[in-house]
Amino acid sequence: MPLVIAGERSGVGKTTLTLMILACLRRWGHTVQAFKVGPDYIDPQFHTQVTGRPCRNLDPILTSETYVQTCFGRHAQGVSHVLVEGVMGLFDGTGEPEYRGSTAHVARLLNLPVLLVIDCSRLSSSVAALVQGYRTLDARLTLAGVILNRVASDRHRELLLEALAPLGIPVLGLIPRQDDLGRPARHLGLVPPGELGDFAPWLDRLVGLGQRALAWEHLLPLLSAGRPSLAPEVPRPAATVRLGIAQDAAFNFYYADNLDLLGQWGAELVPWSPLQDTQGLPDVHGLVIGGGFPETFAAILSSQSQLHRALRHAAGRGMPMYAECGGLMFLSQSITAQTGETWPMVGLLPTATQMAGRLTLGYRRGVVQAPSPFLHPGELVWGHEFHHSVTTIPPPMPLYSLRGLGAAAVSTPEGWVSNRVQASYLHLHWGEIPGIPQRLVARARAYAQTVSKGQR
Repeated sequence: MPLVIAGERSGVGKTTLTLMILACLRRWGHTVQAFKVGPDYIDPQFHTQVTGRPCRNLDPILTSETYVQTCFGRHAQGVSHVLVEGVMGLFDGTGEPEYRGSTAHVARLLNLPVLLVIDCSRLSSSVAALVQGYRTLDARLTLAGVILNRVASDRHRELLLEALAPLGIPVLGLIPRQDDLGRPARHLGLVPPGELGDFAPWLDRLVGLGQRALAWEHLLPLLSAGRPSLAPEVPRPAATVRLGIAQDAAFNFYYADNLDLLGQWGAELVPWSPLQDTQGLPDVHGLVIGGGFPETFAAILSSQSQLHRALRHAAGRGMPMYAECGGLMFLSQSITAQTGETWPMVGLLPTATQMAGRLTLGYRRGVVQAPSPFLHPGELVWGHEFHHSVTTIPPPMPLYSLRGLGAAAVSTPEGWVSNRVQASYLHLHWGEIPGIPQRLVARARAYAQTVSKGQR
């Protein structure tokens, strides 16, 4: 049966332990499917880099409980081992009943046992009280065992094991404290693996440590996907349009399911790099510009004047463009750092973006206000905001009225629509709103026909 890796809180080394297990399995020749609970984009990039398979997000708030179950059932097939990495602490969710959106919620939905990662750097015998609490808080969960991380010494190890012995909880790993195992981070979390030159050697270290420190005789049966079977093929029509997907170090926040949906509606996905493609746009009929770190690469993006002109020309001809967060920043007039330095951007939107010291973070309920190429007024979407920038001029006709969770949440206008361009800070998973990819492909098809007629 597959396994969920959970933390007793954030920062306990959950992602490092997950990558350690995935890397060991891959080194031994196993096919592994990884999943990530929640809306995160960066951890799944690490999973994908290690397993060679797209990591899938499991988020019942952005999608639904049924979608989570369906997504897991589809992608857990045809592999030998399956692992789900949780989010934050085991029970950390939206604060609503049943720990909605938490690792515990997803573990219950999928009926999977939980392996709890504990940071032992500041406790010894008290570990027993902590584990007992996590084991008994929700009787519907099965605690398969614990991994004790950041163990300081042999004596520390003895104290931890003596404390846990009366509970009968399997200890499936003891990881010695190694301060240099962490990965570089910046304002939105870990630096993605594509930017790390030492990722392969670091992974080798993880494999060596994991082979020594984890109880594989007990772990392997827990990670088994059961009898491998071929995943059902989703019918995919012949590609009739080409969609450019901005993919490089500046733009890489994409849910694998969203890209799959574009293909299922008939799009050929064409990766392109706003950082490196100096000759303008590829031969495509529409664009998707996801989130990422345009502020980190603002100087390079600002220098791409030929690309800027090509984007403005394409938008003027009616090419559909869908942009989220970092994509919005790129299409705005400029990006200004907290130091005051300003870099001109594409200039398609009548607003600029300013880096702020405060992080805007959380789930949002959005009601569509303005007609857009991909959404209709009155439609309801659930999304997630995760950004350190703000727009300097609010939209005169906002795409959304956004409201966060909680009784004190207020509605705020957000999002831009200009011709066939939609840009918003809101990150969306399209699993339960397939109208967006369907309309995006349809708009691209209409644009392709218009361009074709114009060339005759």
